[in-house]
Amino acid sequence: MNPRLTGAHGLAAVLSATAYLGLAYAIPRSDFGLLLALYTVAFGGYALLLRRPLPLRYGLGLALILRLLWLPALPALSDDYFRFRWDGALVAAGQNPYRLRPADRMAPAADSTVSPLPPLSKQAARQLYTQLNSPHYYSVYPPVCQAAFGLASKLFPTREQGFVLVLRLVLLMAEAGTALLLLRLLPRFGLPDSRALTYLLNPLVIVELTGNLHFEALLICGVLAALWLLAQNRRAMAAAALAAAIATKLLPVLALPLLLRRLGWAQFLRYAGLTVVFLLVLFAPFVSADLLRNLGRSLDLYFHKFEFNASLYYLLRAVGYWHTGYNQIARLGTFLALATGLGALLLAATEKRPTLATLPGTLLFTLTLYFALATTVHPWYITTLVALSSFTRYRFALVWSALIPLSYAAYQTSAYTENLSLVAAEYAVAGAVLLWEILRANPEPRPE
Repeated sequence: MNPRLTGAHGLAAVLSATAYLGLAYAIPRSDFGLLLALYTVAFGGYALLLRRPLPLRYGLGLALILRLLWLPALPALSDDYFRFRWDGALVAAGQNPYRLRPADRMAPAADSTVSPLPPLSKQAARQLYTQLNSPHYYSVYPPVCQAAFGLASKLFPTREQGFVLVLRLVLLMAEAGTALLLLRLLPRFGLPDSRALTYLLNPLVIVELTGNLHFEALLICGVLAALWLLAQNRRAMAAAALAAAIATKLLPVLALPLLLRRLGWAQFLRYAGLTVVFLLVLFAPFVSADLLRNLGRSLDLYFHKFEFNASLYYLLRAVGYWHTGYNQIARLGTFLALATGLGALLLAATEKRPTLATLPGTLLFTLTLYFALATTVHPWYITTLVALSSFTRYRFALVWSALIPLSYAAYQTSAYTENLSLVAAEYAVAGAVLLWEILRANPEPRPE
C-alpha cells in the first residue's frame, strides 16, 4: 500500500518551515531559550512527518525546500565561517593556510599599509581577524575544505554573503549526493528507501550542515560513496571516495580497520595503499614541514586542551580534580585517544558476520565510541551517526540529535560557560536509549 499525504504531514511541514525560518533569520546564538523553543518545534514537525508513512517523493521535495530556506542566510549559530573566509582568502591568493596562525600574520602588518590577507584591504582584514574564534591556532581544516574555501573566496573575495552562498551550494550538492546514495544503498541492503528521510529531514542535519555550514555533509557523502563503490566492486574509485572523506574531516580513517575482514588481507592492503596514495595527492598542494608540524599541533590541542560537551571525560576530569587538585586533560586526552583506537580495533576483530551491509552499523558504534570518549563533541559531529543509523534499527542517534542542542546553553554569555546539568541530562537520556536498544533483539540489517 502506497503511503498517502495527510493533513498531519502538511501541518508538520508548516511547523518545520516556520521553525527553520526563525532559526535562520531571527535568532542570535546567545538567545538559548528561543533557540531551544524553535528547535523543539522543528523536531516536533520531524516526528510528525515520520510518525505516519510519508510519500517518498513528497519527503524528498520537502527536504530540499527546508534547506533552500537557508540559502541567503548568514550562519547565526556558528562563527566558524569567519575562519573559512580567512583560510579561503589565503588559498585563493596561492598561499599556504597551514603555515602561519592569523595572529602571526597580523603582527608584522601592525605598522604597515600592506594587508596581511589579500585581496582584502588592511581594514577589512583587521575586521575579519576580530571575528575569528581561534586566531592563535593553526588551521585544522583538511585540503578538501580548503579547496571549497578557496573557490568561494575566488568567486567572492570581498563579499561575505557571496562567500557563504558558494559554500552553502557546495554543501547542498553534497547533500543531494547523499540523498541519491541513500536511495541506492538502502534497497541494495534489503532496507526500505524511505529510511533516507530519517536523515534528510532530521533537524540537526538541516540546521548544522546547511544552516551553519559544517562540512560533515561532504564527509557523509564521501563515506557513502565509498560504500556504494565497494558494493559495485569498484575499489579504486571507492578508495578515492574514502580519501576525499578523510581529507574533509580526518574521522573516516576509523572506517579502515572495519574493511580488513570484509576484503581479506591482500585486497585490504591494496585498498588501504590506494587510499593513502589518493590522500597524498589531495594533500600535495599544501605539503611542507609546516603542514605536518602545525597539523600535529592542532591535533595536540584538540586532544589535550579543548573540552566541550563531553561525557566520560567530564567524569574522569572531576575525579582528577578531586585527586590532584588540577585538570588532568593532558593525561586523560592521551588515555582516551588510545582507548578509542583499541576499542575500534576490538570492534573490528569481534564483529559477527562482517559484510558491506553490516558496515554502517559497525561504523555507527565505532564512531559512537569515539564521541563517548572525546573531550569535545560539537552538535554537528552527531550528524554522521544520524546518517549511519538509517541502515539500522537503532534510534539512539536520533534521540541524541534531539538533545545535543542543549549544549548551546554554553553560548548565553561571552564566557562560554557550560551548564553541566544539561550536559548530564543529554548523555543520560541518549545513553539510556542506547543501552535499551543494545539489550533488546539484534537490530542489524540482514547481510548481503
